[in-house]
Amino acid sequence: MLLIDEIDKSDEAFEAFLLETLSAYQVSIPEIGVIKATIPPVVFLTSNNVRDLGDALKRRCLHLHIPLPDQALEERIVAARVPGVEAALRGQLVAFVQALRGMDLRKLPSISETVDWARALILLHARALEPQVVRETLNVLLKFEADIAAVEPRIGELISGRP
Repeated sequence: MLLIDEIDKSDEAFEAFLLETLSAYQVSIPEIGVIKATIPPVVFLTSNNVRDLGDALKRRCLHLHIPLPDQALEERIVAARVPGVEAALRGQLVAFVQALRGMDLRKLPSISETVDWARALILLHARALEPQVVRETLNVLLKFEADIAAVEPRIGELISGRP
């Protein structure tokens, strides 16, 4: 099995190299020589649609869209990845993240940011979401200052779940 994560962040030259490599299931490395797969691998490509992939690569792929999880599934994911987070806090933090995903932000938080945030809250000994703790840790969820600035005035309503 071969995983190429976030293929859309590579350039077109790498995509062309990948097509050539996958057609023969081999790669030539100048310092080492040719490495050929004895069994053709199952290849998984992931993409976040940063750029469109070329038609040649898209023709050779089966496409599967995996949406962000609903609240119940995301809570189960957080519980599995961060077993120390209490149920009440887990419900609050996942509801907060779900609300953020409904906002017009440059980059919506992914599941990995939710998990990272849960870990950060545990390290801070948080037992519930409080506005100050959320302000101090918002950069774990949001990667752009403009997104943080847009969310900060709404922290109270996002915690309470009232629009």
